Amino acid sequence: MRKTLLLTGIFTPMIFLAFKFQDKNLQESMKRGKEVYMIHCQNCHMENGQGMEGVNPPLAKTAYLKDAKKNIGYILNGQTGEITVNGKKYNAIMNPLNYLDDIQIADVLNYVRNSWGNKYPIVTPAQVKAERK
Repeated sequence: MRKTLLLTGIFTPMIFLAFKFQDKNLQESMKRGKEVYMIHCQNCHMENGQGMEGVNPPLAKTAYLKDAKKNIGYILNGQTGEITVNGKKYNAIMNPLNYLDDIQIADVLNYVRNSWGNKYPIVTPAQVKAERK
C-alpha cells in the first residue's frame, strides 16, 4: 500500500508535467504555424479557416483534419480531385508545399488542427520527415 502511494506520488506529477510540456510545445508550434499559414495558406483557406464556398474547403471545425498522415501528404504532394469536407464537395487543385521544411509543415498543421474549433494531437517534425519521400 505504501509502495503504491509512493509510486503514485512520484508518477502523477511527472504525467502532469509531461502534458504541460506538450501543451507548451503545441502553443509555441501554433504560434510559428500561424505565420506559415498567413504566408502560404490564408489566400485560399481564408484568415478564419472558413475556405471559399464551392472553391476551397474549410479548415475550421472539420473532421477532415483528423488524420495527421493524410494532412502531411496534402502539404507535401498537393491535392487534386473531388473531396468532401463538412458534407460539401470541392474540386480545386492544391499545389504541393514540399519546399517548406519539416518544422514549418508540423507547425502549420498544428495551427490549423488546433484552431477554429479543431482539437487534434500534435504533429511533430519527425512525423513529417517520415512521410517525405
